[in-house]
Amino acid sequence: MKSLVLAEKPSVAREIARVLGCREQHKHYFEGPKYIVTWALGHLIELKMPEHYNPAYKTWRLEDLPIIPENMGLNVIRQTSHRFRAIETLAKRSDMKNCIIATDAGREGELVARWILQKIRWKKPLLRLWISSQTDQAIRDGFQHLKPGKQFERLYESAVCRAEADWLIGLNVTRALTTKYNEPLSAGRVQTPTLAMMIEREKEIQSFKPTPYWTIRANVGSVVAFWERNGEKRMFSKELAEQLYEKLKNKQATVISVERKTKKEPQSLPYDLTELQREANKRFGFSAKKTLSVLQRLYEHYKLVTYPRTDSRYLTTDMESTMADRLEAMRSGYLDEVAPLLKNKAKVVARRVFHNEKVTDHHAIIPTEERLDISKLSADERKLYDLIARRFLALFYPACDYETIHVVFDIDGEAFVARETRVVNAGFRRVLEKQEEKGTFPTFMKGQMISVILEKKEVLTEPPLRYSEADLLSQMEKYGLGTPATRAEIIERLVETETVERKNGRFYPTPKGKQLIELVNEELKSPQLTARWEKELEAIARGNGDPKTFLQHIRKQTERLVTEIKQSDRTYRAHNLTGSMCPECGSFLKERATKEGRMLVCSNMTCRFRKRKDPKLSNRRCPQCKKRMEIHEGKAGVYFQCRLCNVIEKAEEKKATISRNDRALLKKYSAENDSFGTSLGDLLKQALEKKNE
Repeated sequence: MKSLVLAEKPSVAREIARVLGCREQHKHYFEGPKYIVTWALGHLIELKMPEHYNPAYKTWRLEDLPIIPENMGLNVIRQTSHRFRAIETLAKRSDMKNCIIATDAGREGELVARWILQKIRWKKPLLRLWISSQTDQAIRDGFQHLKPGKQFERLYESAVCRAEADWLIGLNVTRALTTKYNEPLSAGRVQTPTLAMMIEREKEIQSFKPTPYWTIRANVGSVVAFWERNGEKRMFSKELAEQLYEKLKNKQATVISVERKTKKEPQSLPYDLTELQREANKRFGFSAKKTLSVLQRLYEHYKLVTYPRTDSRYLTTDMESTMADRLEAMRSGYLDEVAPLLKNKAKVVARRVFHNEKVTDHHAIIPTEERLDISKLSADERKLYDLIARRFLALFYPACDYETIHVVFDIDGEAFVARETRVVNAGFRRVLEKQEEKGTFPTFMKGQMISVILEKKEVLTEPPLRYSEADLLSQMEKYGLGTPATRAEIIERLVETETVERKNGRFYPTPKGKQLIELVNEELKSPQLTARWEKELEAIARGNGDPKTFLQHIRKQTERLVTEIKQSDRTYRAHNLTGSMCPECGSFLKERATKEGRMLVCSNMTCRFRKRKDPKLSNRRCPQCKKRMEIHEGKAGVYFQCRLCNVIEKAEEKKATISRNDRALLKKYSAENDSFGTSLGDLLKQALEKKNE
């Protein structure tokens, strides 16, 4: 009898199979003496869509909402159904004694596997592989210490609750907004409050009025001291600033007090995913999505770092014995830093990093025991690995000792304050950043008289900055919006739905986004909603919450939100309507920014017409103005259009007759040429001739 091992991706399955000695390779699985290893492709199963409950729901209608199935069913995703069938066939083999879930060790990974097993009606014993790195040793250890599947039942229930709640509220509110205002308007419990934060920041910026203020600084040799009164350096009265400046200039300063304090800065803890995404955005301009993508490759392909989707910055106590092996693996890329640490028996100085209670499903992101070959990494992979590696190395160095110096000067009864921070012993900061040399801070004695040079400066108050990706991740973490694994996806969703734009590394709300926030339910705008959800989902995962009660509340909430939208008297005006008409239904066209470039799409949601804003010209001439006509493809087929006269002529062939290969050939040819024949057949003929040249 054998065990069926279900991994989440083919790359992970391949590594597990190699470690387990499954050398017999088949199209859909690897087989060995004890194990058969197969894989999913992420989610193979999804919650049924509305049309699966009632075919009438395929057409979006406001009167059909809310759609709240009594029992939510599962459906095999059509695009990856071949993978599901392969797993199903293996599961039915008579020599299978149990199944080992080897998907990602987290809430979504549990859902990926459990839904597949539920759909194939798996009845045999269930075990769980729970590991935080993909090294050979971690896989071997994990299979020696498999956990019973029942231990993760509550985690699975939490994942189901999250999926069903997002379906009920996200789908119903999105359909209600879209059908009510005849515009694709997407809303959800995480993306909507995230958008609301950016809109609120934009309002602050737009309503901001610069206010002038004045500062007076005293240059005391190499030291700069600022006028202060009750901790405030700014003067908002021009008259006061001028009076003080005239009164104090050409006066000497007397040292009132000198205060020096020695302090310690503790070692930086290793990264969790959100902190790493923030740091990569600040340092390299990486988006959250890019950081996660690069990190996933370091984890899966190179096996150089531990599990990425973690919200903990701590390690478990049993990991202390692995520190020397991790340092040894890094030696080739960090010889100068690692060598003295190994001589010191890999002693971790920052003891507070070992804290079992602060490790959730996974510990912090740190290097693995896999040997580093820096030459194999791309530039982006090196940058990200270096951040992780140096944070890890910091744990073995002492705290940073620094001194704060606080000097108060008196100039004719007014206080001027100088503050300085100086590093005494860099400690762990030696491996995190290059240390800048600073000149020696002068020694001041109480009562000392000193000549100073005063400067008065007028400054304007500045509005708050728009959110960068790092800022947005901090706000989402603060308010409990999403999880480390989903935040990048939410940000990208806001960009894709054209509610915000990225410009120079910061987010700008679009006119569509601003209108959406005015139309969406007040309850959905608040981060408190999703924070409450995540707290309840976490309680369910820990066995302290009731899934049925949670979903009953979600159903009532869905009904309330949809009713509010139906009864709203607000209106929406599309900001991107053009003067051009759709050639298929006569509605106005909208201009949209897509991955394919600027597109014109029909404003009638039942019409699927779309075309490039600047299409290619054909050789066909307009019968009225004799200008060359544009060539387009719509659902009705290929046709020609004169932009000046709006004359439309259809080609003989229909779109449905074009094969995939012919379409690809035509697309390639049209990108290289600006002249076409009058029919699609001629176009394909010319394209084929061009290919054979």
